[in-house]
Amino acid sequence: MKNVRLETIASAKRILIKIGSAVLTGTDGLDLKIINALVKEMCDLTRQGFSIVLVSSGAIASGKHRLNITSPLKSIPEKQAAAAVGQGRLMRVYSKAFERNDLFVAQILLTLSDLTDRQRYLNIRNTLTTLMEWHVTPIINENDSVAVDEIKFGDNDNLAAMIANIIEADLFINLTATDGLYDCDPSTSKKAKLIGLVCEITDEIEAAATEQTSSVGTGGMKSKILAAKKVSSLGIPCIIAPGKKKKVLTDIIAGKDVGTLFLPQASRLASRKYWIANTLKPRGRIIIDDGAKKAIVEQGKSLLPSGITGVEGEFIVGDPVACVDSKGLTLAKGLVHFDAADIRKIQGMKTSQIKAVLGHRHYDEVIHRDNLVIAETLKKKII
Repeated sequence: MKNVRLETIASAKRILIKIGSAVLTGTDGLDLKIINALVKEMCDLTRQGFSIVLVSSGAIASGKHRLNITSPLKSIPEKQAAAAVGQGRLMRVYSKAFERNDLFVAQILLTLSDLTDRQRYLNIRNTLTTLMEWHVTPIINENDSVAVDEIKFGDNDNLAAMIANIIEADLFINLTATDGLYDCDPSTSKKAKLIGLVCEITDEIEAAATEQTSSVGTGGMKSKILAAKKVSSLGIPCIIAPGKKKKVLTDIIAGKDVGTLFLPQASRLASRKYWIANTLKPRGRIIIDDGAKKAIVEQGKSLLPSGITGVEGEFIVGDPVACVDSKGLTLAKGLVHFDAADIRKIQGMKTSQIKAVLGHRHYDEVIHRDNLVIAETLKKKII
């Protein structure tokens, strides 16, 4: 397995590291010893020529400790207020730790809407690229103090999977409180065995992961597996490893058997299609017939108006929309060339009839195949 690890990460230069709340916090709030140790390793890697981007949890846990709150936070305003208090302290701790190693950090707080807008998405990518060129470590977190359900990433594992695409990472290291992925829940079974290498994330692998979280975390192993699945589709290897282990980052880069390595998929999803598949939320649905279903799912073709039988919701040109069959099964997601009202007018028609109905014909396709992503559940059947 060591050779596999070395071969997999040998060319990695741009590394995304995500650190969970359970790693960063201790009985007295933020675990300064762990943070300082991890920061020193990241600084050492930076001086060796690696570019490091950090996605860090811990704001809410830090805020709770600062405010001496011991009971669980139940309401969204309480969590947002705790995050507002804790984020500043979290960044001060990171900033001082990096400065002791003669390096600097930059804070970037995001909501999902920052990434669903293509122009803002590209602006974020440019900012991160510049920071890495300056050898400044970007520290990214969800903007918990303002995020609501509609603009939340869900957890920082999902956020990290999106950032991996933005920075075109060569390696994603997810540091957590456990040693990696086990074949069953180690908290309930003494026979649980650590899985060192995952070549493909199958249904059985997903089933082995639990949704159980720590008292300060939000993801659980399930979300980490889903994040690994997303980045592996980009061709990025992922390692889930114990964040409190001494020299964990150094050992990973050295190719030692630490945690669980998820190998990248052979067929890499294009960055734009990854953005459509994993960042954008559908703003409506287009119902298609069996002919269109076969064309887009099996033959990789664009969606034409002739194959559309119905439209649900109101959306505009460029919005993400789900394509579903007559039974409501989601087949694909893509960006539309027409708004909902116009699609209703031309559904079932040939492309040659578009101009007569709408007065213009800027596109033949309702969704071009370059902007169309097949649902993950159907890819396995096609392959």
